[in-house]
Amino acid sequence: MLSRVWDSQPRVIKFSRRHQRGSSSNGLRRQKRDWVIPPINVPENSRGPFPHMLVRIRSDQDKDVGIRYSITGAGADQPPSGIYNIDPISGNMFVTQPLDREERASFHLRAHAVDMNGNQVENPIDLYIYVIDMNDNRPEFQNQVYNGSVAEGSKPGSSVMKVTATDSDDSTTANGMVRYRILSQSPHSPIPTMFTINSETGDIVTMAAGLDREKVSQYTIIVQATDMEGNLNFGLSNTATALISITDINDNPPELTVRTFSGEVPENKVNVVVTNLTVVDRDQPHSPNWNAVYRIVSGDPSGHFTIRTNPITNEGMLTVVKPVDFEMNRAFMLTVVVSNQAHLASGIQSSLQSTAGVTISVQDVNEPPIFPVNPKMIRFEEGVPAGTTLTVFAAQDPDHFIHQIVRYSKLSDPANWLRINRTNGQITTTALLDRESEHVKNNMYEATFLAFDNGSPQASGTGTLQIYLIDVNDNAPVLIPREAQVCERARPNSRINITASDADADPNVGPFVFELPSFPVTVRRNWTISRLSGDYAQLRLRIPYLEAGVYEIPIIVSDSGNPPLSNRSLIRVKVCPCDDNGDCSATGAVAAAGLGTGAIIAILICIIILLSMVLLFVVWMKRREKERQAKPLLIDPEDDVRDNILKYDEEGGGEEDQDYDLSQLQQPESLDHIINKPSGVRRVDERPVIAESQYPVRPSLPHPGDIGDFINDGLRAADNDPTAPPYDSLLVFDYEGSGSTAGSVSSLNSTSSGDQDYDYLNDWGPRFKKLADLYGGGDDD
Repeated sequence: MLSRVWDSQPRVIKFSRRHQRGSSSNGLRRQKRDWVIPPINVPENSRGPFPHMLVRIRSDQDKDVGIRYSITGAGADQPPSGIYNIDPISGNMFVTQPLDREERASFHLRAHAVDMNGNQVENPIDLYIYVIDMNDNRPEFQNQVYNGSVAEGSKPGSSVMKVTATDSDDSTTANGMVRYRILSQSPHSPIPTMFTINSETGDIVTMAAGLDREKVSQYTIIVQATDMEGNLNFGLSNTATALISITDINDNPPELTVRTFSGEVPENKVNVVVTNLTVVDRDQPHSPNWNAVYRIVSGDPSGHFTIRTNPITNEGMLTVVKPVDFEMNRAFMLTVVVSNQAHLASGIQSSLQSTAGVTISVQDVNEPPIFPVNPKMIRFEEGVPAGTTLTVFAAQDPDHFIHQIVRYSKLSDPANWLRINRTNGQITTTALLDRESEHVKNNMYEATFLAFDNGSPQASGTGTLQIYLIDVNDNAPVLIPREAQVCERARPNSRINITASDADADPNVGPFVFELPSFPVTVRRNWTISRLSGDYAQLRLRIPYLEAGVYEIPIIVSDSGNPPLSNRSLIRVKVCPCDDNGDCSATGAVAAAGLGTGAIIAILICIIILLSMVLLFVVWMKRREKERQAKPLLIDPEDDVRDNILKYDEEGGGEEDQDYDLSQLQQPESLDHIINKPSGVRRVDERPVIAESQYPVRPSLPHPGDIGDFINDGLRAADNDPTAPPYDSLLVFDYEGSGSTAGSVSSLNSTSSGDQDYDYLNDWGPRFKKLADLYGGGDDD
């Protein structure tokens, strides 16, 4: 083996003997390897020069034949390639560059020897190359900043945290052996060596007592790691920072800032903050060691106050939770104690400053009047007369130290039965109290009243009066149903069940008594009634057969009141023929539902009136038709420009029958073809061929009184004109007397300076033909 790391004279490595000559018939014989080749040590980070010869590889046969040497493996012909090479002739093996143990600590190569023809002349030998470690790496901390914590007041030796550093050098040598120490501590309070570190493991522990979070909440420690087993002269070092937080314990009790607090509160108010209790606590804010809890230990036996903690400021808010009464307590003297949410640490005593007194003064306010009994219930029989005094519903003013007047008014009275005295609160009735009223629920009637004082500001209170109405027998029973039907022949199942109901209550209701009246005698002769129970009875036929029809059966029912009340009720019973099942048949129902004599007479009268109206209408229509046929025409047939409706009794042949004469639909210009037509039935749209009516001749100088006669004659002629249209028309008269108030139209003249041609009016149609004749007739005046 090599005795030095780097030999000045590289040694020679020979191949082991492969065979030896002998006289055996077997010829060559394999021999064992003569020695084991020791490893080759190469220091890392060598400065050269390179290539540097490590060893020489030699074969014993190099004297006889030409030998060529080579090496294979990682570092030679395999990655990382080129680190090692060999001279193929001399067998000298070289390293070509510096080595780094942290990258690769060893190499395994094989040396080969072949002849000139490439034939192997020696078995390959294994070469192991180890890189010798040098202290070329500093220790490295896993974190540059470490965070740890320890509770305040911890004893010496309490574990705080652990720091760890690693060295890439060989840990089996001093190059990789790391040691720790504390370089500095900040702050130095209470002493500069509050912590120590285990040099081999890196555990930091407390060294002395006196850690107080309220004085120092965090320490900063610089830790150094050095290899070469901590040798500062030869080792490499590195540093890291350790932040040690001092955690809080409840070693400071809360302290109230003053020994006495004061406040005031108005009476009858709740959820009002009276005063704020301020406290000081040096522990960690917003932690259980800092959060304050307040308690009232004396001065409030009725529980009027409570103290809530403000989560932000830690103050105690003294709040009213139960109304206070000035007339009973004008002031309160409370004793309060404050503590933390967490218990005090062991050995810490509570401070006397955690107790304080609170003085609270009560402010007087105007309180509303109070009804001593609310609601107040009284009992009365229903039916008491109006004006009856029921009770005095008076209120009291709680303000005893102020003289005030209380007045009353009605607030709610659903049935308007009551009245209250404005001064003394006396309740009287204004109407009968009825237990059966819809405003009474479960025999109870409720009304509310208002009491108010004359204070400033005015205060008012309400009270409820409940009147329990005792029932009296003031309602007669009634029967249900009011209509029924029964078979005309008595059958076992042909009966009518009757129910009685009474608006009163026990004992003024059932059991009821049902009976039939003595008059009329046919009732008891035909019917019988029997009670089934206290509220039910059964009505049935006494006789075997009763004629179908509708019968009104009177029944007298009486209740059990004292005295009892009776009621005579009528039940409308339809007697009808029944089928085998006891049900009314269709014909029987119709027969049973027959009309009375009065109804029949009324129907007959209505029919006679309707027929008379129809007859009068027919007579009037015929008379109207005769008058229309006798009425003369008012205008000349040639001037009649109204469209005529022509009635035809034939239809066209569809789309192919389009060749028809439209002139047949127009008004004929002359009546010759009608006059010459033989007598017979004419079309309804043809004008009758008779002489036109002659209107009376106008006298030359008529008297003004003749105008009325002229108008009457014209009206009579128009009524007798058969050619007149069948509707009312405007009659135009051309007579103008001297006595007319309208004046003469001859005074009107045209504003035109010249004559005007009106012949174009002839082209406007027959309606303007007469106008054209009047104005376009030449030069005649």
